[in-house]
Amino acid sequence: MSIALSRAIDVQTLPAQEILAMTLWAEAGTRPVRAIEALAATIMNRVRLAEEERVTHWGNGLSAVCRAPFQFSCWNRNHLRHLLMMAIPAGDPAFAICRRIALRAASGTLADPTGGATHAHDVDELPPWAIGVPPLAEIGSMLFYRLGPG
Repeated sequence: MSIALSRAIDVQTLPAQEILAMTLWAEAGTRPVRAIEALAATIMNRVRLAEEERVTHWGNGLSAVCRAPFQFSCWNRNHLRHLLMMAIPAGDPAFAICRRIALRAASGTLADPTGGATHAHDVDELPPWAIGVPPLAEIGSMLFYRLGPG
């Protein structure tokens, strides 16, 4: 499947793995591969928590976790990342990388370099939920944390 600049994307019909790849591209596509992998692992940790511990805050399933309200800015229709994500150029090399990582994550073959993180942010930001919480890892200028679904 190729996402082109000129056509509208119906995200409701996209496979979960493609939703993950789009999320990775929009949230970390300009970062090193290790950071993209770490974000993918973080998302998969949320998916596992939703399945194993019945955590419902993030949704149920890969697509729902990626698209949960207020979790990833790229799914906020009013955010610049959303507009960019909906117009990923066909043949974009960073998107090809994100697709490969999404395939590994969705198939369960991607190692988790974060130590079980459920949250992440850029090192230049400090969201309120991160205040006073020690990060588990710093990878590609991103900090990773394990928090409950709050």
